[in-house]
Amino acid sequence: MKQSLAINGGPKTIDKKFPWPILDETDVQVVTDITRSGLWGNPNCDDRVKLLEDEFASFCGTKYGLSCVNGSVALRLALIACGVRPGDEVIVPPYTFIATASIVLEANCVPVFVDIEPDTYNIDPSGIEKAITPRTKAIIPVHFAGQACDMDRIMAIAKKHSLTVIEDACHGHGAEYKNRKLGSIGDAGCFSFQSSKNLTSGEGGMIVTNDEALFDMMNSLRNVGRIKGGQWYEHYNLGCNYRITQLQAVLLSNQLKRLDEQTRRRHANGTYLNSLLEEINGIKPLARDRGETLHSYHIYIFRYDKSEFNDLPKAKFAEALAAEGVPCFMGYPQPLYKQPLFQEKNFMCYAIPEEVDYSGVKCPVTEKACYEEAVWIMQHAMLGTRDDMMKFAGAITKIQKAVKE
Repeated sequence: MKQSLAINGGPKTIDKKFPWPILDETDVQVVTDITRSGLWGNPNCDDRVKLLEDEFASFCGTKYGLSCVNGSVALRLALIACGVRPGDEVIVPPYTFIATASIVLEANCVPVFVDIEPDTYNIDPSGIEKAITPRTKAIIPVHFAGQACDMDRIMAIAKKHSLTVIEDACHGHGAEYKNRKLGSIGDAGCFSFQSSKNLTSGEGGMIVTNDEALFDMMNSLRNVGRIKGGQWYEHYNLGCNYRITQLQAVLLSNQLKRLDEQTRRRHANGTYLNSLLEEINGIKPLARDRGETLHSYHIYIFRYDKSEFNDLPKAKFAEALAAEGVPCFMGYPQPLYKQPLFQEKNFMCYAIPEEVDYSGVKCPVTEKACYEEAVWIMQHAMLGTRDDMMKFAGAITKIQKAVKE
């Protein structure tokens, strides 16, 4: 590569920081106020938590919201509350964070991996239909990177086979499918407020639903097995303390006021960046217009073809792009089923049938995404300007020119 590339000591294409989280004095003030009130650590004084839950449910267009300690626990509570039993099968994609599959094991169920679509990186509905067996009880579609799954097809399949749908919307804060907020379409929708997420309190999670019975059970599991109307030391279900604090709640409530504007800015920047990258040979943005009316771009993903970059490996390309000042990453290095957890069957004390074996699982589209194609630009960069998007595209063109020369 030529000396002009930043990785070789040349000038960066973009010399700018993209801070995250974005906080202001109002965030400091609400945290200060709740701390001074003396209520932030009192589990009996949960009015701010309830206010956040109601606000977030209203934002998503659902009847109920239930906060918890993180997005992984949100998925786990939703799955267990749906009534799964040991040995039941749950369909998940292999291109996602491990929690989508590991919580299935924690519920004593069996993750069944279904490959992703090559142009969206979301779970392929046609693969879902083929993977269903008499033991299948639920589907967990992941709105990966904030791109909505094909929920019409997924919900139709679920209805046909009487399956529960739990949306993993941990990347989908504020995003929409046919003008409905992600998380509000299935039986339950789960969100993460971890530090990198589009809405954050460092850690935390939320479940939204319209099903009162499901909400009551999740609430019980989240609150040490207590039930509505019961006493503090009465425990009816096998739950644990998965509550968040009022301090987290007030911070999230304050940031929720900005979420719609930030989501629309990411959506606009992503749309513009698509138009720029489509002009570069060897670079393909993921497909749009599959029903999403608002994309949260928790990650901006494009597909990289090394043949148009003098066979430069994806990892080297991503390293060079990051050096140019683009906040980027090569994405997941391998599909979930290739993780030691699944290959070595390190299922600990969970009641997973002995015959379950992931050694022969193969999802070609996911493997190509991991090993060859997928490059990620991080969400905080998508809050930049149109000029920043032009520079991101310019950095890619600069690398391509250098390696071809």
